[in-house]
Amino acid sequence: MFKIIRQYVKATDWFYLLMCVCCSALSVVTLISIGMDNGGFAVDSFTGAITGLGKYRDVLIQAVASLLGLGCAVLLSCVDYRGLVKIWPVHVSITWGLVLLTLTGLTIGPVTLGYTPSGTDNQSWLILGPLSLQPTELAKISFILTFAMHLDNVRERINELKVLAKLLLHILVPVGIIHIQGDDGTGIVFATIGCMMLFAAGLSWKYILSAIALGSAGLAAVLNFFPDKLKGYQVDRIMALWFYPDDPKYRDIMQQQKGGRVSIGSGQIFGNGFFHDGHAYVINAQDDFIFSYLAQCVGFVGCIVVLALLFGIAIRTLTTGLRSEDHIGTYICVGVFATMAWQIIINLGMNTMLLPVIGVTLPFFSAGGSSVLMMYLCVGLVTSVYMHNKKRLFSD
Repeated sequence: MFKIIRQYVKATDWFYLLMCVCCSALSVVTLISIGMDNGGFAVDSFTGAITGLGKYRDVLIQAVASLLGLGCAVLLSCVDYRGLVKIWPVHVSITWGLVLLTLTGLTIGPVTLGYTPSGTDNQSWLILGPLSLQPTELAKISFILTFAMHLDNVRERINELKVLAKLLLHILVPVGIIHIQGDDGTGIVFATIGCMMLFAAGLSWKYILSAIALGSAGLAAVLNFFPDKLKGYQVDRIMALWFYPDDPKYRDIMQQQKGGRVSIGSGQIFGNGFFHDGHAYVINAQDDFIFSYLAQCVGFVGCIVVLALLFGIAIRTLTTGLRSEDHIGTYICVGVFATMAWQIIINLGMNTMLLPVIGVTLPFFSAGGSSVLMMYLCVGLVTSVYMHNKKRLFSD
């Protein structure tokens, strides 16, 4: 057993895995502190006896999902990524079949197909008794694999309009399904993954610049002339943040982001520490705004360390792809890099009031078993490229 472990450590990118584990460990510590701030265990109001996990439920889910995800990443890294691409009908049927089930909105006993969390209109969850699953997180893996295969098959003709149209359709179909669910934040992440993979495959700059110009003009036109095409709260979040941040009309909308910014500033240089009373209150501190809470605990210096870990993981992902011996390995790593990098950028933009709130989690940190498991599966794919890459043996 020890011999097998030594051989695996020697063959794998152990430093890459270690950075991921460090992020997960810091996430669990942060969630414990958040749980303490919000009341800790559930207790009987008369006897004071502990009756349940209470606010520590997120801690348990995060820890279990991280350990399970790490195990899946290790197993997945031992499988040749080219074999995973070849069995695309299997993972497409399973992951996107689960996504389509959420559109039914059915409830059968303890099972809910298409659960909408309180305070949202995002119908993207499956509830299976005490467990919950967001299938779109797993569908990201399938999308990266199938789009990498598609790009590899047409890379010599990628700038032909007919070929490019099919590639864009490959991106727009899943984005459209996710939009129907109501989860536009995840839809944006899917779109950015596809666009960055197209760029890596050699898409002409004339198409890239044209798309940027058309996208900017289209967003401006929608906001000015067709705001009804967006959901009301989406328009309000954009208008409040970028145009009228101090308007009393948008006070409630801006409360979360302003509170998050105050929390970040309260950490100052070295932070206020974990596990004590007196932390600034942060709405949704356990998920979308965990960075704001973490910043007040570890301060500016700690934030630099956290960002170094996150961007270090993302950059290591990209460099693994650039050293791949085939295009499929490169495209897979670029897709995973896009997943990580854009989620980090969007989430930090939300927390620092540079971008409106669109419900994108911070990789490895935000509470949520599905998102953590998905991120570790992505890590497993990248590590598979690393371990099954002959060029690495001559370049290390």
